[in-house]
Amino acid sequence: MDVYYFYSYGTAAWLATQAVPLIASPTMIVALLSPEVREASALEIYFSRVLGFSLITIGILNVLLTGSVPLSSRLSEASGVSTSAEDPKAPYALPTMTITSAFHATYSFYMYTMWTTSGSYAFGLGLLGSGFLSIVALWCILFASSNGRISRKTGADKRTSGFPFKNSEAASEKKKAKKGI
Repeated sequence: MDVYYFYSYGTAAWLATQAVPLIASPTMIVALLSPEVREASALEIYFSRVLGFSLITIGILNVLLTGSVPLSSRLSEASGVSTSAEDPKAPYALPTMTITSAFHATYSFYMYTMWTTSGSYAFGLGLLGSGFLSIVALWCILFASSNGRISRKTGADKRTSGFPFKNSEAASEKKKAKKGI
């Protein structure tokens, strides 16, 4: 499984995991968060469920906009995913991944501040989940967003330079190519 797919489906699963308790039992969430045991108000139930539905919507949009689920009807277009800018299957893949990465980074920072002030292990778990997804997204943005410039002759990446060390293998391949060997 590609890391790109892992991030996309992992984000959707993480957001759905957080959304299910908010939708299913907002009264329990309010009882856990408030210092005194009481019934949840209609406004608290409304905001809890809206937040849960919003998290599910963000997860689904992430999967759709990153190109993990092909949105074309032809099978030839639906094979494989690419994050290049010229790819019509996923034109919003990199911006979507950048925005969700910022979301996870902000979320993990908030969880860290809550964990250090309250010491609750639930915030620590949220920190680990969102922090991990933020790191995976950053890796995908930096390294999985382009196909690279691989030379057909040498098999080396063309974007590398010889500074400060000389690439003698590439130089020998260039000499062979000039000679026609």
